[in-house]
Amino acid sequence: MHIRPLLQSQTLSVIDYRCTMGPDDKPFLEQHTQHSLSYVRSGSFSYNSRGRSHELVAGSVMVGHAGDEYTCSHEHHVCGDECLSIQLSPSLADDMGLRKNALRIACMPPTPELMVYGELAQAAGRGDSDIGIDEAAILFVNRFIETTSGQPQKATPATARDRRRAVESALWIDAHADSTVDLESTAKTAGVSPFHFLRLFSNVLGVTPHQYLVRARLRRAAKLLADDTRPITSVAFDAGFGDLSNFVRTFHRAAGVSPRRFRDAARGDRKIFQERLKAAAIG
Repeated sequence: MHIRPLLQSQTLSVIDYRCTMGPDDKPFLEQHTQHSLSYVRSGSFSYNSRGRSHELVAGSVMVGHAGDEYTCSHEHHVCGDECLSIQLSPSLADDMGLRKNALRIACMPPTPELMVYGELAQAAGRGDSDIGIDEAAILFVNRFIETTSGQPQKATPATARDRRRAVESALWIDAHADSTVDLESTAKTAGVSPFHFLRLFSNVLGVTPHQYLVRARLRRAAKLLADDTRPITSVAFDAGFGDLSNFVRTFHRAAGVSPRRFRDAARGDRKIFQERLKAAAIG
């Protein structure tokens, strides 16, 4: 079993599991320590819990209830599987309504409603999305609850207090964009849970907190590229990006050109953007 934590906080953990067990390997007893949803992204396995056996394939969701014992096996399956496990603290599980709505469920078969959000979480975990892995995880759990309960959550009109909180949080993100910022820490400054903060912020400003954070970092990076002579690697770290490759990929996705070519254009090489406009016109 290969285990790679993608996110660990007081209320939420996201873990990448890669199992290499095969049909000849003997299953062993395990226990869920927290309420969890595990999205099966590839492979298949048998999940035995609460006296019943379930066959899970790619796109299925394994539901873990804190304290429950279980076993996983590959008796009827080929070797190996890969899962993205979202684990919630009791307070977050209750805040989102997971324990109330998933009390009798051990798994969910592949459904379009959940597979789309599962793949979104996968993309966020790889850094290929502009939303954070914490946000993607909460969106997945929320969609799971809506699907199992049959009651889609309706957006409520933002109050004056919600608007003030969202704006103050955006200003806080701007001020701290060059440091480590996540959903939990930002929600704490607003005085609400991560789940409610994500809904509040998105409802008022039209983007998630992480999307706003990435754009704040891009604004700072663009300014540094245009006005400063420091190396591009320094620009990436000074703007708050954790590594150069992520910065280059994110900047190119936003600007349509690399950071280096953007700097050249900002210093008078107009043909770079003229080429972009010409290509867009032809396309």
